[in-house]
Amino acid sequence: MKSELSNTSSPEVPVNLNTIGFKRPFSSIPRIGLRFSERILLLSFGDLFIVNMALFISLVARSKFEFAPAMIWQQLPWFILLSLLWLAISVLWDAYNLVRNSNIIFSLIAAGGTAVLSTGLYLLIPYLTPTLPSRRLYLFMFPLLTVFGVLIWRLFYGLVLGRTVFKRTALVIGAGQSAQLLAQAVTEGRRPNSRMQEGSVYTILGFVDNDPDKQNKYFGGFPVLGRCHNLVNLVHELQPDELIVATTDLPMIQNGLFNAILECREQGISIRVMTSLYERVTGRVPIEHAGYYLDVVLPVSRPASYRFYLVARQIVEFSIALLGCVFLVVLIPPIWLANLFTSPGNIFYRQERVGKGGKSFQLLKFRSMSMNAEKETGAVWACKNDKRITGIGRILRRIRLDEVPQFWNVLKGEMSVIGPRPERPSFVKGFSDEIPFYRIRHAIKPGITGWAQVQYRYGASTEDALIKLQYDLYYIKHQSLNIDLLILLKTIQVMLGLKGQ
Repeated sequence: MKSELSNTSSPEVPVNLNTIGFKRPFSSIPRIGLRFSERILLLSFGDLFIVNMALFISLVARSKFEFAPAMIWQQLPWFILLSLLWLAISVLWDAYNLVRNSNIIFSLIAAGGTAVLSTGLYLLIPYLTPTLPSRRLYLFMFPLLTVFGVLIWRLFYGLVLGRTVFKRTALVIGAGQSAQLLAQAVTEGRRPNSRMQEGSVYTILGFVDNDPDKQNKYFGGFPVLGRCHNLVNLVHELQPDELIVATTDLPMIQNGLFNAILECREQGISIRVMTSLYERVTGRVPIEHAGYYLDVVLPVSRPASYRFYLVARQIVEFSIALLGCVFLVVLIPPIWLANLFTSPGNIFYRQERVGKGGKSFQLLKFRSMSMNAEKETGAVWACKNDKRITGIGRILRRIRLDEVPQFWNVLKGEMSVIGPRPERPSFVKGFSDEIPFYRIRHAIKPGITGWAQVQYRYGASTEDALIKLQYDLYYIKHQSLNIDLLILLKTIQVMLGLKGQ
């Protein structure tokens, strides 16, 4: 296959960006390209500052504005609990999803919903709040200050900090499928009818590619600005914050381009690889663009604390599984009665699934379909408005209660609370033949819930299986306490939102 980055030995020539109608996004305006982590830190700090200031003002007003420094230390636990409650509820509202919050309307709704729910729970749950004031004015001052303060801050963030001068600019090396996929991902939520494509964090300046058929053309709204031997000149001209190497032919990069990249790095330009940035933006591993690089899809190295994480996880999962089995015992009588009157038959349903190491086990669920539902069809995916699903089964699936018996599988050591969902052997065989790296998902125990389940809809096709595998591999690669807590909170969101199928 001919590399899109070959033939890099040609001498540099001046770059004429006017030939393709290219307009520079900046002139003499100083830029502050905020990174992902900086934006999340800024958003969360602003939110927490406002919500805690609202509580502080309310407490001072309640004491008739007689402020004493000792008051802060006396009320410190309430401020800490409020901050933790805010952060937990913000996950349910996706309040710090940078791609979604690049839309000002969504950001206002997410922040407003978080403010209403967190302040409401804070005032209503005993032991979380200081003694409530008797006067209604002081009682409602805290939530009103929080809601209006957060909305004003989010509006400022969207209108001011969301402008181009605060976004990172990137020049993409390569203009093939990998490059176009990445450009689309990092500019999701961009303004329509805008030639300079802007996303939540990045402004993509364009591509650099040696294919003569791509010169002076646009792909997905992004221009091909020149060839690889013009890279240094383009960097001097456009002053991007980052260079993104987006090609599956990395071994074929010749010395000319390689040295040009090193020269750009020497000038302070950050260098990123397509696969790592795509993971950061989407929470998925781009397996179709991994080539034979196992480090793209595998956790090549683990931190020193990983072993402690595994031990702590096992203890916590065992405790959760015990509580889940107690909940299971409580659910059995009402579900048995409901099945007795609507769809007589077994209350439980056993099904062969593939677990860790490719070993099969019997997964346990509450029966949600009619008896012998697959007698004639064999193994098929459930679909929307599936006639095989019973009335009580539809309710159980909506709130994911049909999965509760799997806590027994967790106690038996066949499953984890969090991990890739186990699939049926017939599906696994087909997916393994069609989807690269599919068997890697069997490197860890399957889970009751997982990263793919809380990020993507119910899968009913090979295309869906591919996307869910990308999420699963991301979890396997970045397994940690933080992502586990995020998945648990997102699972609550899915259950409360009745998003099961």
